Amino acid sequence: MVSLNFDMPSPRQELLRVLAHKSFTLGDFKLSSGAASDYYIDCRTTTLDARGAQLTAQVFLEEIRQRGWKPQAIGGLTMGADPIVVAVSVTSGELNGFLVRKAEKQHGTGQRIEGFRQKAAKVVIVDDVCTTGGSTIQAIEAAREFGFDVVGVMCLVERKEAGGRASVEKAAAPAPFIAIFSSDEVRKEHLLQTDETNEFVAVSTTCEVCGKPAAVYHPRSRCKEHKI
Repeated sequence: MVSLNFDMPSPRQELLRVLAHKSFTLGDFKLSSGAASDYYIDCRTTTLDARGAQLTAQVFLEEIRQRGWKPQAIGGLTMGADPIVVAVSVTSGELNGFLVRKAEKQHGTGQRIEGFRQKAAKVVIVDDVCTTGGSTIQAIEAAREFGFDVVGVMCLVERKEAGGRASVEKAAAPAPFIAIFSSDEVRKEHLLQTDETNEFVAVSTTCEVCGKPAAVYHPRSRCKEHKI
C-alpha cells in the first residue's frame, strides 16, 4: 500500500477560507462611515462560529508570539472585538481580557474599561474590521487614558481602500499596527469558492473528514463527497 503525505492547511489558510465563506458578501452596501461599497464583511459570523473562533485565536496568538510583544492582556472596543478577546484569552490560558465601552456607563462604578484593569500593564488592542479606523483608535485612546501600555494593535481584516491605516498607525505609534488579512485577500478567496467551475485536486492537503485528497475548498479542506 502506498502512503501519500498531504499537508493540512495552516490555521491562517483555514481562517481565510472560513472568512470568505461565512463573512464576505457581494452587493450594494452603505458602510457606517457613510461610504458606499460593493461588498460587506461581517467578521462576527466567523469569530462567533465554533471553528472560526478557534482559528481566530490560534492566528492572533501566533502573530503576538512571533512579534515578541509579551502582553498581559488583550482587549478592544465592544462589540467587534468581544469574540476575538474571549477566544484569544481562553485559548492562551494566560492572557487576560478587557473590553472598552463606547462611552463610560452612567451607573455603578462608571468605568469604561471592563475586565482586566491593571495600570501600566502591557496590552494588545484588537478589532475585527478596520475601515476608517475609528473604533480601533477609540480603543487605543481609552486604553492609554486608563494607564495601559499599548504594545501592539491588530485587526482581523483591513479594508485598505478606506485609507484608515494611516490614522490607526498615527494613533498606535510607537506600537505597530498589524492586519491579519486585507479585504482583497478575502474577496479573492470568496470568488474562488463561489466559482462553480473551480474544482481542482489540491495535492497539498487532504479532506478533513475522510483523509482523501481534497478537491474543493467550500470553505474547508474537503473532497468532492464531503464538500460544503
